Amino acid sequence: MTHIKGMTVVLIDLRETGVDPFGAPIYEEREIEIENVLIQPNSAEDMVNQQNLTGKEALYTLAIPKSDKNTWENRKVKFFGETWRTVGVPLEGIEDMIPLDWNKKVVVERYE
Repeated sequence: MTHIKGMTVVLIDLRETGVDPFGAPIYEEREIEIENVLIQPNSAEDMVNQQNLTGKEALYTLAIPKSDKNTWENRKVKFFGETWRTVGVPLEGIEDMIPLDWNKKVVVERYE
């Protein structure tokens, strides 16, 4: 029996460190390694649908492990030697109703 195993990706989280003279928050980026993330290329149809809805070209879908409690909305992610940005809100299923190790998914676009 083959066991499905994801790879390690780096999530760039933002931590508020203060405010600027205009009262806007100042953030510091910190890298968090997330293990066992599945990475799936999106189909051409999925990419077209996402582009029609958001104007963004979502190239991959990431499956996030059940144990992860990080914020994935509007975050940068590093994998395959590239930097990506999440698109939209991560979709989350009911943890007890999903038999495998992943219960969230989020799509990413290339970040430049």
